Amino acid sequence: MRLRLPSGRTLVLALPFLWLGLFFLAPFLIVAKIALSEGALGIPPYAPLLRWTDEGVLTIVLNLGNLATLVSDSFYIEAYLRSLRVAAISGVLCLLIGYPMAYAIARAPEHRRNLLLMLVVLPFWTSFLLRVMAWIGLLADNGVVNNLLLGLGLVSQPVALLYTDFALYAGIVYCYLPFMVLPLYATLSKLDPVLLEAAADLGARPWRAFLTVTLPLSLPGIIAGFMLVFIPAVGEFVIPELLGGPGAQLIGRVLWTEFFQNRDWPMASALAVVLLLLLVLPIAWFQHVQGKGAR
Repeated sequence: MRLRLPSGRTLVLALPFLWLGLFFLAPFLIVAKIALSEGALGIPPYAPLLRWTDEGVLTIVLNLGNLATLVSDSFYIEAYLRSLRVAAISGVLCLLIGYPMAYAIARAPEHRRNLLLMLVVLPFWTSFLLRVMAWIGLLADNGVVNNLLLGLGLVSQPVALLYTDFALYAGIVYCYLPFMVLPLYATLSKLDPVLLEAAADLGARPWRAFLTVTLPLSLPGIIAGFMLVFIPAVGEFVIPELLGGPGAQLIGRVLWTEFFQNRDWPMASALAVVLLLLLVLPIAWFQHVQGKGAR
């Protein structure tokens, strides 16, 4: 009997599934297992799912109390809703700021585009933590912004900017703006300018041509950029911790508190599992609908 080896095409197609299984599915199953465990005093601080009874019978003990707490406790529900709201508003702000930037870069002369793109990604050359902490020096009561306002005589006393929603959104938009600009630029740079010329020949004004030609054709870039901003912003921890103050109890901060301060690994894992499902399921449904529309 001859052993039939898999073809090269099969191996190439299997690599992405192997990657997802190794770095996504396996960690997810481990976290899900911890979420269904009971808390315990020890290292690690949770009880195993498989246990031997006194009669020598192997049993599975599942704890659904953590998941039940998440859907019944208003504190966790508000943290999820607050995280979704902050991520959605941040995505819209990034779109409003990033779309003109991407459009200007796409319409710039070719020899200048690389320089402009480098300026967009230049902040990534420094540490994410340092970039967030720099906003503390800008927005503090004795920071650059307040000193400038006091020096110009616009205010008589420092304005409370740090540890506010303004500081939270400013930090998120600043850090995630390139994730919006780059997909938009990739889409806008591929648009055929002949389409706009045809719209102008048919009597469409520039704003009309933009709304009927450019904007609809750039929807894939808008959706991709919004997802790239929305998904990491939902679970953001560093920016709310440093800029948002005690009132910015987003799900990332709640998860960190449960894991490190309370040492309640099952509850923290349940928070992570529900957060992942809240993000993955709508995205999977959207891609399914988009695929059906394309077919």
